[in-house]
Amino acid sequence: MSRIVVTEKLAPRGLEMMAAAGHEVDEQLNLSPEQLLKVVPGAHAIIVRSATQITAEVLDAGADLVAVGRAGIGLDNIDVAAATRRGVMVVNAPESNILSAAEHAFALLLAQARNIPQAHCALVAGRWERVKWEGVELHGKTLGVIGLGRIGALVVQRSLSFGMRPCAYDPYISPERAQKMGVELLPLEELMAVADFVTIHLPKTPETTGLIGKDLLGKAKPGIRIVNAARGGIVDEDALAEAIRSGRVAGAALDVFATEPCTTSPLFELPSVVVTPHLGASTHEAQDKAGEQIAEQIIMALRGDFVPFAVNVAATGVSEGVRPFLDLAENLGRIAASISETVPKRLEISYSGALAGEDTRILTLAVLKGVFAGGEGPVSYVNAPKLAEERGLEIVESLSATTYEYVSLLTIRANNHAVAGTVTGPRATPRLVMLDDHAVEVPPAPHMIVVRNDDRPGVVGSVGTVLGNAGVSISNMALGQTTGIEGELSGTALMVLSFDRPVPDGVLTALRGTPGILDVYAVTAT
Repeated sequence: MSRIVVTEKLAPRGLEMMAAAGHEVDEQLNLSPEQLLKVVPGAHAIIVRSATQITAEVLDAGADLVAVGRAGIGLDNIDVAAATRRGVMVVNAPESNILSAAEHAFALLLAQARNIPQAHCALVAGRWERVKWEGVELHGKTLGVIGLGRIGALVVQRSLSFGMRPCAYDPYISPERAQKMGVELLPLEELMAVADFVTIHLPKTPETTGLIGKDLLGKAKPGIRIVNAARGGIVDEDALAEAIRSGRVAGAALDVFATEPCTTSPLFELPSVVVTPHLGASTHEAQDKAGEQIAEQIIMALRGDFVPFAVNVAATGVSEGVRPFLDLAENLGRIAASISETVPKRLEISYSGALAGEDTRILTLAVLKGVFAGGEGPVSYVNAPKLAEERGLEIVESLSATTYEYVSLLTIRANNHAVAGTVTGPRATPRLVMLDDHAVEVPPAPHMIVVRNDDRPGVVGSVGTVLGNAGVSISNMALGQTTGIEGELSGTALMVLSFDRPVPDGVLTALRGTPGILDVYAVTAT
């Protein structure tokens, strides 16, 4: 029997499931941080929602912890890195609220289109304002869905029943899968230019923060209406308010805000805006599902079984020959996905040299983890294969005892692109050594751009001029040889540049317009 500490209200069914499995369920609600430190010793698992902070200090105090469960999706209140270092599994309930969230997004869309909250407030205040609150129909309108994951797909299904024409932006969804869903994939700017309504279903990441901002709204179709029931901060609220005041945007509906709780906002002053206080998951059904799902995950974790919604993995069981390649494999997966721009149909992973003699299954999972890192929700070594299956990704692995120049080499090929890396030196430092069959030598960095250009004098200087004029400093730079890593001749040259911060979109656009530049890719690595 294991002791499971529950620090926040959980659906009774979840508590019953864990007790029925033979565990001691210890409810300790509304604990202060100091009280939590006294309760966690001796616990084998702890279940929280959003209020309890699971810090490194808490994890250190819980020497017997096997798993931490979040009865919901977000993990902002759990130090996942510290848990991973301690070998504590972190699990959540990512599918518990998808129906509730999708329904709430559509409710917001309908409420905004028909001005339902405004008309209600006027009528209960004694004003019959039938003409003032005239709305618009959904039928025949184009709905742009930004993020075609589980929730976005449910919104698409519901839009079809209203006779809407859905289109979507999601670089991680194949055109074939989108077609099966009845959705046309479009670039983000094109989607904004044709959509009458836009609904957002993305995770909040450094890349998506402020995504819907002044520039993108300025390119949107006049009269567009924006719905955000995903995460606060993806929409620049000040820019949205200004776009509504100017008439560029007809209205908006938001359930989430950059800072929460949120009781003041420039959007609250605008009559065409509908707001709710983060109610996307606030249904009886979602709360019940969260409790049941997290109970299932914790029971499996304590039993030592496969856990489908683990968001991290302990390092135990990974050989010393493989361990140094884990971060490299994930970064190569991210790079491959970034330069491919969409999830490929086929992913070829080659292990060469000494690495071919190791059990490389965990590295394949790490590659997949990197490939899907920019999609919706957390990705782990456990759920990455499921994501690959859902997207119809064919994975082909190969082993070779020999390699060119390196003791071990990991190579990924996808969508006519290729990337390879190794680890070098006594500290097993990861190195990117090939990109699109050009030899390079650069460590993966948090922010990189890849420039493919004509092999002629002056192009490198032009790139430096564009970056310098924009005030962007280069941390590291590698020039790809015109002969590939296997010695083949190539008609182009390659630059890989590293930065300590993201390169602004305007700079990337300027680079793409520079004579001699053929392609520019932005890459985010861990």
